[in-house]
Amino acid sequence: MKRVYSAAGVDAVEGGYCVTLDTRPLRTPARAALVLPRRALAEAVAAEWAAQAELVRPHTMPLMRLAATAVDRIAPEHETAIDQIAAYATSDLVCYRAETPADLVARQTAAWQPLVKWAAEALAAKLVVTRGVVPVTQPPTAMSALRAAVARHEPMAMAALQQATTATGSLVIGLALAAGRLDAGEAHDAGQVDETFQAEHWGEDAEAAGRRAALKDDIAAAARFLELLRAA
Repeated sequence: MKRVYSAAGVDAVEGGYCVTLDTRPLRTPARAALVLPRRALAEAVAAEWAAQAELVRPHTMPLMRLAATAVDRIAPEHETAIDQIAAYATSDLVCYRAETPADLVARQTAAWQPLVKWAAEALAAKLVVTRGVVPVTQPPTAMSALRAAVARHEPMAMAALQQATTATGSLVIGLALAAGRLDAGEAHDAGQVDETFQAEHWGEDAEAAGRRAALKDDIAAAARFLELLRAA
C-alpha cells in the first residue's frame, strides 16, 4: 500500500486516544474506530505510521497489528477469544518434560518448574506435570482458574496475551509475561528451552533460526504493548 499521508499524530477522544493521519482518525482493517486507552500507546502506534516510507508495510507495525486485533477480532467475540487462549492450558508446554537426556531435563525443570509453582500460588491453578508426550488431563479446577485469569484481561491486553501464548506455546508463560513475572527475554527463553538445546547440540539451519527470531519479535512486541497499556 502506498503512503498517502504526510504526518501521523494523536488526538484525545471520548474513551481514550486516536491516531490521526493528516488529522483523519485512523481506522482498523475492518473499518472500526481505533480508540486506544493510553496516550503512550497511541503515540507508539502513531510512531509506527510516521516511520513508514513510500510504501506502508503492515508487518513493520506490530503495535498497530495488536491494537487492530483487539478491536476487530477480540472485542466482538470476547468469550470465544477467552476460550481459544485458555485452551492452550490443556497441553501447556511447561507441563511436558523430556525423559532424557538428563541435561535437557534439568534445563526444563529450572525454566518451567518455577512457573508451575507461580501458577499454583498466584493463579490457584495447580497443574499436573508429566514426562514424555502422552497427553495428561489437567484438573478442572486448574483449567477454570486459568480461564478466569485470561478473562480478567481487557481486549487490548488480551491481544498481547494471545500473541505471547501462541509464540511460546504456553498459557502459563503468556500469563507470567502479562503479570510482569517474566520479561520479554525470559518469556522467549522459557518458550525455547527445547529448541535452544537442540541448536546447541546439533546446529540450526537458517529457516529454523528465522522462525525463532520471528517468535522473539512477537513476544517483544506483546511485552511492549502490555507495558504501554500500563503507562500513566
